[in-house]
Amino acid sequence: MAKLYAGTSGFAYPSWKPRFYPADLPAKKFLEYYSHRLNSVEINYTFRRLAATSTLENWILATEQGFLFVPKAHERITHMLRLKDAAQFTDVFLRSIDPLRATRRLGPVLFQLPPYLRCDLPLLADFLAGLPTDIRYSFEFRHASWLVDGVYDVLKKHNAALCWAESEKFEVPEVTTADFAYFRLRKPDYPPAERKVISATVSKLLKQRKDVFVFFKHEDTPDGALYAEELLKSLEG
Repeated sequence: MAKLYAGTSGFAYPSWKPRFYPADLPAKKFLEYYSHRLNSVEINYTFRRLAATSTLENWILATEQGFLFVPKAHERITHMLRLKDAAQFTDVFLRSIDPLRATRRLGPVLFQLPPYLRCDLPLLADFLAGLPTDIRYSFEFRHASWLVDGVYDVLKKHNAALCWAESEKFEVPEVTTADFAYFRLRKPDYPPAERKVISATVSKLLKQRKDVFVFFKHEDTPDGALYAEELLKSLEG
């Protein structure tokens, strides 16, 4: 059966007390508590540095079976090399997250391209062709030139998801390119009517037997975490 995974981009926020985390909960227990209420988390940590094996092992031990971690690909791949001649470091990055892969705790890997990188279809095709096929991938494009049929076709060929990113500045069309869907909902607030539309969209995708990953913005308030919990309860409760 298709499954919904919902959460936020990170979890280590003391400012979420007491509306999400209990007031007396120590920081070292945040992830364990988070995993009892949500079933996935997007990891921005891996964008800046390669995660130590011991860190990943501790995360696995702290969370319930079935909880998935969704790492953002390292900035060297997306922002420095810009996907070009990136095979060697991509392999290094993927090997660094192997503890998640080996224990089936790895969700999709998110490749977030910089807003100044314009569409280069051969570059994208070559990069996708070099990726291992046993991992899911999602691509977040932040320049409008990428939002064209040719790009969608290449993503479909490799079962890579177009990241449906939404912010106050930019929205990506909801074009399905994989057997799963990936949402990054970055607006600071989602009123009830908008959350109802999100729930209906996710429900439709689940009925199409597509796993769905939904990550709300984190920031200083726990609103995103509470939105994610509400979504899980409404569709899986």
